Formats: sequence, C-alpha cells, structure tokens
Amino acid sequence: MANTQAMCTSFLGEVFTATHNFGVAPTRGTTAADTFKAALYLTSATLNASTTVYSATGEVSGTGYTAGGVTVTNATVPASSNTSTTAGTAYWTPSASITYTTVTLTTAFDTVFIYNSSQSNKAVSVHTFGSQTITAGTFTLTMPANTTAAALLRIATT
Repeated sequence: MANTQAMCTSFLGEVFTATHNFGVAPTRGTTAADTFKAALYLTSATLNASTTVYSATGEVSGTGYTAGGVTVTNATVPASSNTSTTAGTAYWTPSASITYTTVTLTTAFDTVFIYNSSQSNKAVSVHTFGSQTITAGTFTLTMPANTTAAALLRIATT
C-alpha cells in the first residue's frame, strides 16, 4: 500500500458538470464558493487517482487533529490562460497555507487529500510529501504560486 500523488479521475469528469465550485458560479444558483477540506493520511494508506470520496480509513489521528482535516482557505478565484502559441491551462491554488495547529501525530504520514465537503465529500486531489511525524507542534503545507506553471491544481490542454 502506498499513496500516489494525482488529480482524482472522478474530479476531472465532475469539472464538466459544475460539481465543484472554487469561485462564483451562478450556473448552480449560488454566489458562494464550495468548502474544501484537507485531510492528512498515514504512509500506510492507499490514496490515488481512483479515490472518489473522503474516507477516514487511513487518516491520521492524534492530539489536536480533527477527523476530516482542516478547511482550505479559498479566496483565490480560479484562473486560466490560453494563447495561440501555448497550451491552455486552468489553475487554482488555495489563498493561504494549509495549517494544522498544535497537533501530535506520532504515526508517519505523507499525504494530504483535498476534497469538497460541500458536495458530499467528493475527491479533488492527492498530494504526497516526505514522511512526517510531529509532537505538540504546527504542521504547515506551504502553497505554491498561483500560476500556470506552479498552481496546486492545473488542468492543461495540448
């Protein structure tokens, strides 16, 4: 068993049905963005492109950590770029780092799973990093720049 970094396959299809709203989407009759969450997973878990929904199976547990993870700060509107000389890219990055404050997680973890808690906990993406443990500290995942080359989520055409 191992976690594999990937944009979840179910998410890719759901983009075309407007299931996920990272910004303002009047097509769904609301002007509010959905709520996205970030949960941490053990190195022994198995999350990958075929993950379709949040599950507590394999999620970390410990002092100060709440099952389901933390809410992702979503003040960045999705962006896109497309010119006649380059491939088109849609992209989005959370507007703040993802932070777990005053936690003790003594079993090794290496994955953050992003999911849409407003839409039945549907999967968005799996992101892996080096194996970690933490004792009575703050664990922060620093977000990349919100650009076509570096954003956390990128969908590109060729």
